[in-house]
Amino acid sequence: MKSAAWRDADALVIGAGHNGLTCAAYLAAAGLNVSVLERRHVVGGAAVTETFHPGFRNSVAAYTVSLLHPKVIRDLDLARQGLRIVEREAANFLPTDDGRHLLVGEGRTAAEVAKFSTEDAERLGDYGARLEAIAEVLRELSLLTPPNVTAQGWLSAVPELLRSARVARRLSRLDAPLRQTLLTLFAGSAGDYLDGFFESDPIKAVLGFDSIVGHYASPYSAGSAYVLLHHVFGEVNGRKGAWGHAMGGMGAITEAMARTCEERGVRIAVDAPVRELLVENGRVVGAVTGQGEEHRARIVVSNLNPRALYQDLMKPSDVPGPVRERMQHWRCGSASFRMNVALAELPDFTCLPGRERAPHHTAGIILAPSLGYMEQAYFDARSHGWSRRPIVEMVIPSTVDDSLAPPGQHVASLFCQHTAPVLPDGMHWDDHKEAVADLMIETVTAYAPNFRAAVLGRQVLSPLDLERTFGLTGGDIFHGALSLDQLFSARPMLGQARYRGALPGLYLCGSGTHPGGGVSGIPGHNAAREILADHRRRPR
Repeated sequence: MKSAAWRDADALVIGAGHNGLTCAAYLAAAGLNVSVLERRHVVGGAAVTETFHPGFRNSVAAYTVSLLHPKVIRDLDLARQGLRIVEREAANFLPTDDGRHLLVGEGRTAAEVAKFSTEDAERLGDYGARLEAIAEVLRELSLLTPPNVTAQGWLSAVPELLRSARVARRLSRLDAPLRQTLLTLFAGSAGDYLDGFFESDPIKAVLGFDSIVGHYASPYSAGSAYVLLHHVFGEVNGRKGAWGHAMGGMGAITEAMARTCEERGVRIAVDAPVRELLVENGRVVGAVTGQGEEHRARIVVSNLNPRALYQDLMKPSDVPGPVRERMQHWRCGSASFRMNVALAELPDFTCLPGRERAPHHTAGIILAPSLGYMEQAYFDARSHGWSRRPIVEMVIPSTVDDSLAPPGQHVASLFCQHTAPVLPDGMHWDDHKEAVADLMIETVTAYAPNFRAAVLGRQVLSPLDLERTFGLTGGDIFHGALSLDQLFSARPMLGQARYRGALPGLYLCGSGTHPGGGVSGIPGHNAAREILADHRRRPR
Protein backbone atom coordinates (compact mmCIF):
# COMPACT_ATOMS: atom_id res chain seq x y z
CA MET A 1 0.00 0.00 0.00
CA LYS A 2 1.37 3.39 -0.96
CA SER A 3 1.83 6.00 1.73
CA ALA A 4 -0.46 9.00 2.09
CA ALA A 5 2.40 11.21 0.89
CA TRP A 6 2.48 9.23 -2.35
CA ARG A 7 -1.28 9.39 -2.79
CA ASP A 8 -1.61 13.15 -2.23
CA ALA A 9 -0.07 15.64 -4.64
CA ASP A 10 -0.37 19.13 -6.06
CA ALA A 11 -1.07 17.64 -9.49
CA LEU A 12 -2.22 14.20 -10.57
CA VAL A 13 -1.76 13.27 -14.23
CA ILE A 14 -3.86 10.42 -15.61
CA GLY A 15 -2.03 8.59 -18.37
CA ALA A 16 1.74 8.32 -18.91
CA GLY A 17 1.61 8.79 -22.66
CA HIS A 18 4.01 11.32 -24.14
CA ASN A 19 1.73 14.31 -23.49
CA GLY A 20 1.07 13.26 -19.91
CA LEU A 21 4.78 12.89 -19.26
CA THR A 22 5.51 16.21 -20.95
CA CYS A 23 2.94 18.00 -18.83
CA ALA A 24 4.19 16.33 -15.65
CA ALA A 25 7.79 17.31 -16.38
CA TYR A 26 6.91 20.99 -16.86
CA LEU A 27 4.76 21.08 -13.72
CA ALA A 28 7.49 19.47 -11.65
CA ALA A 29 10.09 21.89 -13.01
CA ALA A 30 7.93 24.71 -11.63
CA GLY A 31 8.06 23.15 -8.16
CA LEU A 32 4.76 21.25 -8.04
CA ASN A 33 4.46 17.88 -6.37
CA VAL A 34 3.35 15.65 -9.26
CA SER A 35 2.10 12.07 -9.54
CA VAL A 36 1.26 10.10 -12.70
CA LEU A 37 -1.00 7.06 -12.95
CA GLU A 38 -0.63 4.71 -15.94
CA ARG A 39 -2.90 1.73 -16.56
CA ARG A 40 -0.37 -0.27 -18.62
CA HIS A 41 2.76 -1.97 -17.31
CA VAL A 42 5.00 0.54 -19.09
CA VAL A 43 5.02 4.28 -19.64
CA GLY A 44 4.59 5.72 -23.09
CA GLY A 45 0.99 5.18 -24.13
CA ALA A 46 1.06 4.50 -27.88
CA ALA A 47 4.72 5.61 -28.14
CA VAL A 48 6.41 2.44 -26.87
CA THR A 49 8.99 -0.09 -28.00
CA GLU A 50 8.15 -3.70 -27.22
CA THR A 51 9.23 -7.21 -28.19
CA PHE A 52 6.51 -8.61 -30.47
CA HIS A 53 8.33 -11.75 -31.68
CA PRO A 54 11.32 -13.49 -30.05
CA GLY A 55 14.40 -11.42 -30.83
CA PHE A 56 12.45 -8.65 -32.60
CA ARG A 57 11.50 -5.29 -31.07
CA ASN A 58 9.61 -2.45 -32.68
CA SER A 59 7.62 0.70 -32.12
CA VAL A 60 4.42 -1.28 -31.90
CA ALA A 61 1.90 1.58 -32.29
CA ALA A 62 3.25 5.09 -33.08
CA TYR A 63 6.18 4.37 -35.37
CA THR A 64 7.89 7.45 -36.85
CA VAL A 65 9.12 10.88 -35.73
CA SER A 66 8.60 14.36 -37.11
CA LEU A 67 6.06 16.26 -35.01
CA LEU A 68 7.99 16.08 -31.70
CA HIS A 69 8.52 19.76 -31.02
CA PRO A 70 12.11 21.05 -30.68
CA LYS A 71 11.11 23.15 -27.66
CA VAL A 72 9.86 20.05 -25.85
CA ILE A 73 13.07 18.21 -26.75
CA ARG A 74 15.14 21.09 -25.32
CA ASP A 75 13.04 21.83 -22.23
CA LEU A 76 12.88 18.18 -21.19
CA ASP A 77 16.58 17.71 -21.97
CA LEU A 78 15.80 14.60 -23.99
CA ALA A 79 19.14 14.50 -25.80
CA ARG A 80 20.95 14.29 -22.45
CA GLN A 81 18.60 11.48 -21.53
CA GLY A 82 19.84 9.54 -24.54
CA LEU A 83 17.30 10.37 -27.23
CA ARG A 84 18.77 10.30 -30.72
CA ILE A 85 16.73 10.78 -33.88
CA VAL A 86 18.09 9.92 -37.32
CA GLU A 87 16.62 10.93 -40.65
CA ARG A 88 15.56 8.58 -43.40
CA GLU A 89 17.93 8.38 -46.37
CA ALA A 90 14.89 8.89 -48.60
CA ALA A 91 11.57 10.37 -47.58
CA ASN A 92 9.10 8.19 -49.49
CA PHE A 93 9.12 5.35 -51.98
CA LEU A 94 6.05 4.63 -54.10
CA PRO A 95 5.89 1.69 -56.54
CA THR A 96 3.46 2.26 -59.43
CA ASP A 97 1.14 -0.24 -61.08
CA ASP A 98 3.03 -0.01 -64.38
CA GLY A 99 6.28 -1.29 -62.84
CA ARG A 100 7.94 2.09 -62.29
CA HIS A 101 8.57 3.91 -59.01
CA LEU A 102 8.88 7.34 -57.43
CA LEU A 103 11.61 7.86 -54.83
CA VAL A 104 11.25 11.16 -52.99
CA GLY A 105 13.96 12.79 -50.94
CA GLU A 106 16.32 15.72 -50.65
CA GLY A 107 18.18 16.33 -53.90
CA ARG A 108 16.29 13.72 -55.90
CA THR A 109 12.57 14.59 -55.94
CA ALA A 110 12.44 16.84 -59.00
CA ALA A 111 14.34 14.39 -61.21
CA GLU A 112 12.17 11.53 -60.01
CA VAL A 113 8.92 13.42 -60.65
CA ALA A 114 10.18 14.44 -64.10
CA LYS A 115 10.09 10.76 -65.07
CA PHE A 116 6.30 11.11 -64.99
CA SER A 117 5.80 14.82 -65.78
CA THR A 118 8.28 17.61 -66.45
CA GLU A 119 5.56 20.16 -65.70
CA ASP A 120 4.97 18.59 -62.28
CA ALA A 121 8.69 18.71 -61.57
CA GLU A 122 8.69 22.42 -62.35
CA ARG A 123 5.73 23.07 -60.05
CA LEU A 124 7.25 21.33 -57.02
CA GLY A 125 9.07 24.47 -55.89
CA ASP A 126 5.92 26.61 -55.87
CA TYR A 127 3.93 23.90 -54.10
CA GLY A 128 6.57 23.44 -51.41
CA ALA A 129 7.09 27.17 -50.85
CA ARG A 130 3.37 27.80 -50.33
CA LEU A 131 2.95 24.88 -47.97
CA GLU A 132 6.03 25.77 -45.94
CA ALA A 133 4.99 29.44 -45.56
CA ILE A 134 1.67 28.34 -44.11
CA ALA A 135 3.23 25.58 -42.00
CA GLU A 136 5.66 28.08 -40.46
CA VAL A 137 2.81 30.26 -39.19
CA LEU A 138 0.87 27.25 -37.95
CA ARG A 139 3.92 25.96 -36.08
CA GLU A 140 3.76 29.15 -34.05
CA LEU A 141 -0.01 28.91 -33.61
CA SER A 142 0.35 25.36 -32.31
CA LEU A 143 2.16 26.72 -29.24
CA LEU A 144 -0.56 29.27 -28.51
CA THR A 145 -3.61 28.66 -26.37
CA PRO A 146 -6.64 29.07 -28.66
CA PRO A 147 -9.20 31.80 -27.98
CA ASN A 148 -11.79 30.34 -25.65
CA VAL A 149 -14.99 31.19 -27.50
CA THR A 150 -17.99 31.01 -25.16
CA ALA A 151 -21.55 32.21 -24.95
CA GLN A 152 -20.79 34.59 -22.07
CA GLY A 153 -21.01 38.37 -22.21
CA TRP A 154 -18.64 40.73 -24.01
CA LEU A 155 -16.70 41.74 -20.88
CA SER A 156 -15.52 38.20 -20.18
CA ALA A 157 -14.62 37.82 -23.86
CA VAL A 158 -12.13 40.74 -23.92
CA PRO A 159 -9.09 38.59 -23.00
CA GLU A 160 -10.11 36.13 -25.70
CA LEU A 161 -10.44 38.91 -28.26
CA LEU A 162 -6.89 39.96 -27.43
CA ARG A 163 -5.78 36.39 -27.95
CA SER A 164 -7.57 36.44 -31.31
CA ALA A 165 -5.72 39.63 -32.22
CA ARG A 166 -2.40 37.89 -31.55
CA VAL A 167 -3.52 35.05 -33.81
CA ALA A 168 -4.53 37.56 -36.48
CA ARG A 169 -1.12 39.23 -36.36
CA ARG A 170 0.57 35.94 -37.05
CA LEU A 171 -1.77 35.16 -39.93
CA SER A 172 -1.24 38.66 -41.35
CA ARG A 173 2.27 37.59 -42.32
CA LEU A 174 0.66 35.63 -45.14
CA ASP A 175 -0.09 37.59 -48.30
CA ALA A 176 -3.58 37.44 -49.85
CA PRO A 177 -2.90 34.40 -52.09
CA LEU A 178 -1.44 32.48 -49.15
CA ARG A 179 -4.39 33.38 -46.93
CA GLN A 180 -6.65 31.98 -49.64
CA THR A 181 -4.52 28.86 -49.73
CA LEU A 182 -4.79 28.59 -45.95
CA LEU A 183 -8.60 28.73 -46.19
CA THR A 184 -8.54 26.05 -48.86
CA LEU A 185 -6.30 23.84 -46.77
CA PHE A 186 -8.48 24.23 -43.68
CA ALA A 187 -11.81 23.55 -45.36
CA GLY A 188 -11.14 21.89 -48.72
CA SER A 189 -9.99 18.50 -49.91
CA ALA A 190 -6.41 17.41 -50.45
CA GLY A 191 -7.38 15.75 -53.70
CA ASP A 192 -8.82 18.90 -55.21
CA TYR A 193 -5.83 20.96 -54.05
CA LEU A 194 -3.29 18.50 -55.46
CA ASP A 195 -5.22 18.11 -58.71
CA GLY A 196 -4.94 21.87 -59.11
CA PHE A 197 -1.15 21.65 -58.89
CA PHE A 198 -0.08 18.40 -60.51
CA GLU A 199 -1.10 16.11 -63.38
CA SER A 200 0.72 12.83 -62.63
CA ASP A 201 -0.64 10.26 -60.18
CA PRO A 202 2.58 9.27 -58.33
CA ILE A 203 3.44 12.67 -56.87
CA LYS A 204 -0.19 13.30 -55.96
CA ALA A 205 -0.30 9.92 -54.22
CA VAL A 206 2.91 10.53 -52.24
CA LEU A 207 1.75 13.96 -51.09
CA GLY A 208 -1.90 13.01 -50.68
CA PHE A 209 -1.16 10.00 -48.48
CA ASP A 210 -0.69 12.37 -45.54
CA SER A 211 -4.30 13.51 -45.94
CA ILE A 212 -5.72 10.08 -45.06
CA VAL A 213 -3.24 9.04 -42.35
CA GLY A 214 -5.38 8.46 -39.28
CA HIS A 215 -8.28 10.03 -41.15
CA TYR A 216 -11.25 7.83 -42.07
CA ALA A 217 -12.12 9.69 -45.25
CA SER A 218 -11.40 9.99 -48.94
CA PRO A 219 -8.59 12.33 -50.02
CA TYR A 220 -11.42 14.15 -51.80
CA SER A 221 -13.41 14.65 -48.58
CA ALA A 222 -13.76 18.21 -47.30
CA GLY A 223 -11.23 18.83 -44.55
CA SER A 224 -8.70 16.27 -45.75
CA ALA A 225 -6.39 19.07 -46.89
CA TYR A 226 -5.96 20.17 -43.27
CA VAL A 227 -4.91 16.65 -42.28
CA LEU A 228 -2.25 16.87 -45.01
CA LEU A 229 -1.11 20.21 -43.57
CA HIS A 230 -1.05 18.80 -40.03
CA HIS A 231 1.58 16.29 -41.13
CA VAL A 232 3.98 18.91 -42.52
CA PHE A 233 4.28 20.86 -39.23
CA GLY A 234 7.21 18.81 -38.08
CA GLU A 235 10.97 18.69 -38.37
CA VAL A 236 13.87 16.40 -37.55
CA ASN A 237 17.17 17.76 -36.28
CA GLY A 238 16.30 21.23 -37.56
CA ARG A 239 15.19 20.15 -41.04
CA LYS A 240 11.58 21.22 -41.65
CA GLY A 241 9.14 18.63 -42.94
CA ALA A 242 11.55 15.72 -42.48
CA TRP A 243 10.68 12.35 -40.93
CA GLY A 244 12.98 10.19 -38.90
CA HIS A 245 13.48 7.30 -36.52
CA ALA A 246 14.09 7.39 -32.78
CA MET A 247 17.01 5.05 -32.11
CA GLY A 248 15.60 2.29 -29.97
CA GLY A 249 12.09 2.95 -31.25
CA MET A 250 9.38 5.34 -30.13
CA GLY A 251 9.73 4.06 -26.59
CA ALA A 252 13.09 5.83 -26.48
CA ILE A 253 11.19 9.14 -26.54
CA THR A 254 8.85 8.36 -23.66
CA GLU A 255 11.52 6.55 -21.64
CA ALA A 256 13.68 9.69 -21.90
CA MET A 257 10.69 11.79 -20.82
CA ALA A 258 10.09 9.49 -17.85
CA ARG A 259 13.74 9.84 -16.76
CA THR A 260 13.42 13.62 -16.84
CA CYS A 261 10.20 13.39 -14.83
CA GLU A 262 11.84 11.22 -12.21
CA GLU A 263 14.85 13.55 -11.97
CA ARG A 264 12.40 16.38 -11.28
CA GLY A 265 10.66 14.39 -8.54
CA VAL A 266 7.62 13.10 -10.42
CA ARG A 267 6.25 9.82 -9.07
CA ILE A 268 5.01 7.44 -11.77
CA ALA A 269 2.89 4.38 -11.03
CA VAL A 270 2.33 1.76 -13.73
CA ASP A 271 -0.32 -0.98 -13.59
CA ALA A 272 -2.50 1.67 -11.96
CA PRO A 273 -5.64 2.06 -14.09
CA VAL A 274 -7.99 4.84 -13.02
CA ARG A 275 -11.52 3.65 -12.35
CA GLU A 276 -13.18 7.00 -11.76
CA LEU A 277 -12.53 10.62 -10.91
CA LEU A 278 -13.34 11.91 -7.47
CA VAL A 279 -15.78 14.84 -7.57
CA GLU A 280 -16.71 16.74 -4.42
CA ASN A 281 -18.92 19.83 -4.32
CA GLY A 282 -18.68 20.21 -8.06
CA ARG A 283 -14.86 20.05 -8.14
CA VAL A 284 -12.54 17.27 -9.31
CA VAL A 285 -10.30 16.42 -6.36
CA GLY A 286 -8.59 13.18 -7.36
CA ALA A 287 -9.00 9.71 -8.79
CA VAL A 288 -9.68 6.16 -7.66
CA THR A 289 -7.65 3.31 -9.20
CA GLY A 290 -8.90 -0.11 -10.14
CA GLN A 291 -7.30 -1.39 -6.94
CA GLY A 292 -9.49 1.01 -4.94
CA GLU A 293 -6.71 3.43 -3.96
CA GLU A 294 -7.62 7.10 -3.71
CA HIS A 295 -5.18 9.68 -5.05
CA ARG A 296 -6.07 13.26 -4.19
CA ALA A 297 -4.75 16.44 -5.77
CA ARG A 298 -5.72 20.07 -6.21
CA ILE A 299 -5.05 19.69 -9.94
CA VAL A 300 -6.14 16.64 -11.98
CA VAL A 301 -4.86 16.43 -15.55
CA SER A 302 -6.30 13.99 -18.09
CA ASN A 303 -4.22 12.66 -21.00
CA LEU A 304 -7.16 10.58 -22.24
CA ASN A 305 -9.36 10.94 -25.26
CA PRO A 306 -12.02 13.46 -24.11
CA ARG A 307 -14.80 10.98 -24.79
CA ALA A 308 -13.14 8.33 -22.63
CA LEU A 309 -12.62 10.89 -19.86
CA TYR A 310 -16.18 12.15 -19.69
CA GLN A 311 -18.02 8.95 -20.52
CA ASP A 312 -15.89 6.31 -18.79
CA LEU A 313 -14.28 8.00 -15.77
CA MET A 314 -17.02 10.38 -14.65
CA LYS A 315 -20.57 9.82 -13.51
CA PRO A 316 -23.12 11.29 -15.95
CA SER A 317 -24.52 13.39 -13.11
CA ASP A 318 -21.09 15.04 -12.65
CA VAL A 319 -20.75 16.01 -16.33
CA PRO A 320 -22.61 19.13 -17.51
CA GLY A 321 -25.31 18.43 -20.09
CA PRO A 322 -23.63 20.29 -23.00
CA VAL A 323 -20.43 18.32 -22.42
CA ARG A 324 -22.31 15.01 -22.41
CA GLU A 325 -23.98 15.97 -25.67
CA ARG A 326 -20.69 17.06 -27.29
CA MET A 327 -18.99 13.81 -26.33
CA GLN A 328 -21.82 11.77 -27.81
CA HIS A 329 -21.00 13.45 -31.12
CA TRP A 330 -17.20 13.60 -30.70
CA ARG A 331 -16.02 11.82 -33.81
CA CYS A 332 -13.37 9.17 -33.21
CA GLY A 333 -12.15 6.37 -35.41
CA SER A 334 -9.16 6.77 -37.67
CA ALA A 335 -9.55 3.53 -39.63
CA SER A 336 -6.01 2.44 -38.77
CA PHE A 337 -4.92 -1.20 -38.80
CA ARG A 338 -1.44 -1.73 -37.38
CA MET A 339 0.96 -4.63 -37.94
CA ASN A 340 4.49 -5.37 -36.77
CA VAL A 341 6.33 -7.93 -38.87
CA ALA A 342 9.56 -9.87 -38.27
CA LEU A 343 11.42 -10.43 -41.54
CA ALA A 344 14.14 -12.88 -42.57
CA GLU A 345 15.25 -10.46 -45.29
CA LEU A 346 14.42 -7.14 -46.88
CA PRO A 347 11.62 -6.91 -49.44
CA ASP A 348 12.77 -7.24 -53.04
CA PHE A 349 10.59 -4.87 -55.07
CA THR A 350 9.86 -5.72 -58.67
CA CYS A 351 10.16 -2.06 -59.66
CA LEU A 352 13.50 -1.59 -57.86
CA PRO A 353 15.08 -5.02 -57.35
CA GLY A 354 17.50 -5.93 -54.61
CA ARG A 355 17.52 -7.51 -51.16
CA GLU A 356 20.56 -5.56 -50.01
CA ARG A 357 19.83 -2.43 -48.00
CA ALA A 358 19.28 0.60 -50.25
CA PRO A 359 17.86 4.12 -49.70
CA HIS A 360 14.33 3.07 -50.68
CA HIS A 361 14.32 0.51 -47.86
CA THR A 362 14.81 3.33 -45.33
CA ALA A 363 11.90 5.39 -46.70
CA GLY A 364 8.23 5.46 -45.91
CA ILE A 365 7.06 2.92 -48.50
CA ILE A 366 3.60 3.87 -49.76
CA LEU A 367 1.54 1.16 -51.42
CA ALA A 368 -1.32 3.17 -52.88
CA PRO A 369 -0.52 4.34 -56.40
CA SER A 370 -3.10 7.10 -56.84
CA LEU A 371 -5.63 9.33 -55.10
CA GLY A 372 -8.37 7.40 -56.88
CA TYR A 373 -7.04 4.18 -55.33
CA MET A 374 -7.20 5.81 -51.90
CA GLU A 375 -10.74 7.04 -52.48
CA GLN A 376 -11.91 3.57 -53.54
CA ALA A 377 -10.26 2.09 -50.44
CA TYR A 378 -12.39 4.41 -48.32
CA PHE A 379 -15.60 3.54 -50.19
CA ASP A 380 -14.77 -0.15 -49.79
CA ALA A 381 -14.24 0.17 -46.06
CA ARG A 382 -17.50 2.05 -45.60
CA SER A 383 -19.51 -0.71 -47.30
CA HIS A 384 -17.50 -3.84 -46.46
CA GLY A 385 -15.57 -3.01 -43.28
CA TRP A 386 -12.14 -2.99 -44.87
CA SER A 387 -10.74 -2.12 -48.26
CA ARG A 388 -10.20 -5.01 -50.64
CA ARG A 389 -7.23 -3.11 -52.08
CA PRO A 390 -5.93 -1.48 -48.88
CA ILE A 391 -3.56 1.41 -48.38
CA VAL A 392 -0.32 0.34 -46.71
CA GLU A 393 2.61 2.40 -45.55
CA MET A 394 5.58 0.24 -44.62
CA VAL A 395 8.56 1.51 -42.62
CA ILE A 396 11.56 -0.76 -41.95
CA PRO A 397 13.31 0.88 -38.97
CA SER A 398 15.95 -1.84 -38.66
CA THR A 399 17.56 -0.42 -41.81
CA VAL A 400 18.76 2.51 -39.69
CA ASP A 401 18.66 0.87 -36.23
CA ASP A 402 20.14 -2.63 -36.06
CA SER A 403 19.28 -2.97 -32.35
CA LEU A 404 15.72 -3.95 -33.26
CA ALA A 405 16.36 -7.31 -34.97
CA PRO A 406 18.92 -10.13 -35.06
CA PRO A 407 21.85 -9.66 -37.47
CA GLY A 408 20.78 -9.84 -41.10
CA GLN A 409 17.09 -9.74 -40.23
CA HIS A 410 14.60 -6.89 -40.03
CA VAL A 411 11.40 -5.51 -38.54
CA ALA A 412 8.72 -3.71 -40.50
CA SER A 413 5.89 -1.46 -39.37
CA LEU A 414 2.78 -1.73 -41.53
CA PHE A 415 0.42 1.19 -41.01
CA CYS A 416 -2.70 0.29 -42.95
CA GLN A 417 -5.75 2.31 -44.01
CA HIS A 418 -8.77 1.98 -44.48
CA THR A 419 -10.48 -0.30 -41.98
CA ALA A 420 -13.76 0.57 -40.32
CA PRO A 421 -13.50 1.30 -36.57
CA VAL A 422 -16.72 -0.68 -36.11
CA LEU A 423 -17.48 -3.41 -38.62
CA PRO A 424 -20.89 -3.47 -40.33
CA ASP A 425 -23.62 -6.12 -40.06
CA GLY A 426 -22.70 -7.20 -36.55
CA MET A 427 -19.25 -8.45 -37.53
CA HIS A 428 -16.53 -8.37 -34.85
CA TRP A 429 -12.89 -7.48 -35.37
CA ASP A 430 -11.65 -10.46 -33.35
CA ASP A 431 -13.23 -12.77 -35.95
CA HIS A 432 -11.75 -11.04 -39.00
CA LYS A 433 -8.44 -9.38 -38.10
CA GLU A 434 -6.22 -12.31 -39.14
CA ALA A 435 -7.87 -12.48 -42.57
CA VAL A 436 -7.38 -8.73 -42.96
CA ALA A 437 -3.75 -9.13 -41.86
CA ASP A 438 -3.28 -11.75 -44.57
CA LEU A 439 -4.65 -9.24 -47.07
CA MET A 440 -2.12 -6.65 -45.91
CA ILE A 441 0.73 -9.14 -46.36
CA GLU A 442 -0.54 -10.01 -49.84
CA THR A 443 -0.77 -6.30 -50.71
CA VAL A 444 2.94 -5.87 -49.97
CA THR A 445 3.80 -9.15 -51.73
CA ALA A 446 2.18 -7.92 -54.93
CA TYR A 447 4.96 -5.31 -55.12
CA ALA A 448 7.75 -7.36 -53.45
CA PRO A 449 7.26 -11.07 -54.33
CA ASN A 450 9.60 -12.36 -51.59
CA PHE A 451 7.75 -10.60 -48.79
CA ARG A 452 5.26 -13.30 -47.73
CA ALA A 453 7.95 -15.98 -47.49
CA ALA A 454 10.22 -13.62 -45.53
CA VAL A 455 7.69 -13.16 -42.71
CA LEU A 456 8.88 -14.94 -39.55
CA GLY A 457 6.21 -13.58 -37.23
CA ARG A 458 3.67 -10.82 -36.91
CA GLN A 459 1.66 -8.80 -34.42
CA VAL A 460 -1.80 -7.73 -35.57
CA LEU A 461 -3.63 -4.75 -34.06
CA SER A 462 -7.11 -4.03 -35.37
CA PRO A 463 -8.83 -0.72 -34.54
CA LEU A 464 -10.44 -2.53 -31.61
CA ASP A 465 -7.04 -3.81 -30.42
CA LEU A 466 -5.64 -0.27 -30.58
CA GLU A 467 -8.48 0.83 -28.33
CA ARG A 468 -8.15 -2.04 -25.86
CA THR A 469 -4.36 -1.95 -25.66
CA PHE A 470 -3.51 1.74 -25.92
CA GLY A 471 -6.75 3.51 -25.05
CA LEU A 472 -7.16 4.86 -28.60
CA THR A 473 -10.95 5.16 -28.71
CA GLY A 474 -12.16 3.73 -32.01
CA GLY A 475 -8.52 3.13 -32.89
CA ASP A 476 -8.22 6.90 -33.29
CA ILE A 477 -4.56 7.92 -33.27
CA PHE A 478 -5.55 11.60 -32.94
CA HIS A 479 -8.00 11.26 -29.98
CA GLY A 480 -10.66 12.81 -32.23
CA ALA A 481 -10.99 13.64 -35.91
CA LEU A 482 -9.02 16.64 -37.19
CA SER A 483 -12.03 18.29 -38.79
CA LEU A 484 -12.92 21.98 -38.77
CA ASP A 485 -15.57 21.49 -36.07
CA GLN A 486 -13.02 19.70 -33.84
CA LEU A 487 -10.04 22.04 -34.20
CA PHE A 488 -8.57 25.08 -32.47
CA SER A 489 -11.24 26.74 -30.22
CA ALA A 490 -13.56 23.77 -30.80
CA ARG A 491 -11.07 21.14 -29.60
CA PRO A 492 -12.49 19.42 -27.70
CA MET A 493 -15.38 21.91 -27.51
CA LEU A 494 -16.16 25.59 -27.24
CA GLY A 495 -15.41 26.69 -23.69
CA GLN A 496 -12.67 24.07 -23.08
CA ALA A 497 -10.09 25.15 -25.65
CA ARG A 498 -7.76 26.52 -22.95
CA TYR A 499 -7.03 23.05 -21.57
CA ARG A 500 -9.50 23.51 -18.68
CA GLY A 501 -12.01 20.72 -18.26
CA ALA A 502 -15.72 20.72 -17.55
CA LEU A 503 -15.32 21.13 -13.79
CA PRO A 504 -12.95 23.15 -11.58
CA GLY A 505 -9.76 21.28 -10.78
CA LEU A 506 -9.82 19.33 -14.07
CA TYR A 507 -7.45 19.99 -16.97
CA LEU A 508 -6.86 18.31 -20.34
CA CYS A 509 -3.42 17.66 -21.85
CA GLY A 510 -3.97 14.97 -24.48
CA SER A 511 -4.22 14.90 -28.25
CA GLY A 512 -7.91 15.69 -28.00
CA THR A 513 -6.84 19.29 -27.30
CA HIS A 514 -5.16 21.86 -29.56
CA PRO A 515 -3.27 21.31 -31.83
CA GLY A 516 -4.26 17.65 -32.10
CA GLY A 517 -2.63 14.28 -32.52
CA GLY A 518 0.80 12.98 -33.34
CA VAL A 519 3.80 12.53 -31.06
CA SER A 520 4.45 16.24 -30.61
CA GLY A 521 4.31 16.96 -26.86
CA ILE A 522 2.63 20.28 -27.70
CA PRO A 523 -0.70 19.63 -25.92
CA GLY A 524 1.22 18.63 -22.78
CA HIS A 525 3.43 21.72 -23.06
CA ASN A 526 0.51 24.10 -23.57
CA ALA A 527 -1.62 22.53 -20.84
CA ALA A 528 1.21 22.87 -18.30
CA ARG A 529 1.54 26.57 -19.13
CA GLU A 530 -2.16 27.15 -18.46
CA ILE A 531 -2.15 25.05 -15.29
CA LEU A 532 0.80 27.00 -13.91
CA ALA A 533 -0.87 30.31 -14.76
CA ASP A 534 -3.90 29.27 -12.69
CA HIS A 535 -1.68 27.92 -9.93
CA ARG A 536 0.12 31.25 -9.59
CA ARG A 537 -3.17 33.13 -9.39
CA ARG A 538 -4.59 30.82 -6.75
CA PRO A 539 -4.77 32.38 -3.25
CA ARG A 540 -2.28 30.89 -0.81
